[in-house]
Amino acid sequence: MRTLRVVGLHEDGKSIVCEDPASRTRFLLPADERLRAAARGDITRLGQIEIELESQMRPREIQARIRAGESVEQVASSAGVSVQRVERFAYPVLLERSRTAELAQSAHPVREDGPDVQTLGEVVAYGFGVRGHDYSQATWDSWKGDDGRWVVVLQWKAGRSDNRAHWAFSPGAHGGTVVALDENAEVLLDPNAYRAPRTVRALDPKRDAEFQPTLDSVAPEHAELPSAEPDPDDDTREIPRVPADPEEDTAAEQPRPKAKKNHPIVPSWEDVLLGVRSQRG
Repeated sequence: MRTLRVVGLHEDGKSIVCEDPASRTRFLLPADERLRAAARGDITRLGQIEIELESQMRPREIQARIRAGESVEQVASSAGVSVQRVERFAYPVLLERSRTAELAQSAHPVREDGPDVQTLGEVVAYGFGVRGHDYSQATWDSWKGDDGRWVVVLQWKAGRSDNRAHWAFSPGAHGGTVVALDENAEVLLDPNAYRAPRTVRALDPKRDAEFQPTLDSVAPEHAELPSAEPDPDDDTREIPRVPADPEEDTAAEQPRPKAKKNHPIVPSWEDVLLGVRSQRG
């Protein structure tokens, strides 16, 4: 790299004339803001000028979008510059967002009867403990809305779902106040809104046997009819009765006399010849 020496100001008043001492070749250097920043050693201003030249998005706009909640990657993609160049201006704004989220945790949730005695961080930590969530894995962040108010967001993961809760933060005395902006924020502020899931009861054979359906409780069309054939393994089948008195059994087994049928009486030949009615019968 060759070293140049400054000869003086050009006649147009906007450029500096430089010269190569070896070859006596002169160069014209624009006396713009970049040269003035380099002469002062202002590296931050040089970075801002470089972004302004490479992109239509000014540093103030970059910082405003970061303050409004966008990430460095999102702004870099919109501006068409590298992430490293955006980080130069995003860093102080990210610190402001982190500090605001930290202050909001010391604010007091607004109830129907006024601000709560407990802070937002204490109430949320208790709600996480009741639900069995890991509060140490939750992350806080904040951004500034279009209305100039700060919005605080809490992000956490429960199972496979990603959850968020938002509050409006108003800085003030004794830590300021916060107001819930969505359902998740309201639920975390209300300890009575959570109901523990019901546990699964183990089956008790003795207890459940009392509730087994019987044949009397089953509908007739669904009841199983007993088999007509005796079960050889059934001990409850009927045993034939053995009579104590053999004569009693014999008398019980004697067949009953058949009843006589009323047939017409046929007279004999002697009665027919003599004309005498027969008395038999």
